Amino acid sequence: YRRKNMIGIYFSGTGNTKYCLEKFVALYDRNIEITPLEDEGTIEKVAHHKDIIFAYPIYYSNLPKIVQDFICGNSDVWKGKHIFIIATMGLFSGDGAGVSARLFKRYGAHIWGGLHLKMPDCICDVKALKRTPDQNKQIVIQAEECIKSAVYNLKNGTPTKNGLGFWCHIAGLLGQRLWFYRKTQAYSDKIQINSDTCIKCGKCALVCPMNNLSLSKGKIVANGRCTLCYRCVNQCSKKAITILGKKVISQSSIYDFGD
Repeated sequence: YRRKNMIGIYFSGTGNTKYCLEKFVALYDRNIEITPLEDEGTIEKVAHHKDIIFAYPIYYSNLPKIVQDFICGNSDVWKGKHIFIIATMGLFSGDGAGVSARLFKRYGAHIWGGLHLKMPDCICDVKALKRTPDQNKQIVIQAEECIKSAVYNLKNGTPTKNGLGFWCHIAGLLGQRLWFYRKTQAYSDKIQINSDTCIKCGKCALVCPMNNLSLSKGKIVANGRCTLCYRCVNQCSKKAITILGKKVISQSSIYDFGD
């Protein structure tokens, strides 16, 4: 029970979601191409594929702004597509898959299934959800087991449907989304760059999916379009960038905890 003409699309902040999609595709069909949502030409590739695995992280039980804009800004592309959704989270989302599923359905897509995966926390400048490397390793192992199970189900025609029901919708709404709704409805201008620590290497500008950061007149400038992905904070060698907190507490990569 395998779909033909399939592509994997993902948005990944510090690598968790990309890692999960890679693992999923490796088990399901290694020939499936995966491509970042923000790359030029991605939506054209989507238009030429019938079946899509769509993967993204959940922020405050909601879609990252960049993901929401990608779906809504290309509303005419989704009609008739079959979509399997993978949502990654730090702790809890409720309807992590459901938040995009409702948009896709509005634009005429059929939702094939949904998978929720708890992954290590990627928010580097707040203490919430911080765990030891061993604890994070166990979280990744458990996520990989969930991926194996979901692929098995998909191949056997009974796709996993995490986060797609009514009660999941209520759980996501009351869990976080209702209280932090504004956090994800507009791009943030909260990035702080410590000019005394910053060495102006420009790496943050290179990794930003929004082209929000730039090197101008000898300093890094933020342009008010942060999607809270934390790539820049996690990649800054001098820990000069913060978004929600006041200092960088930890920096890590999913590949530190994976195979």
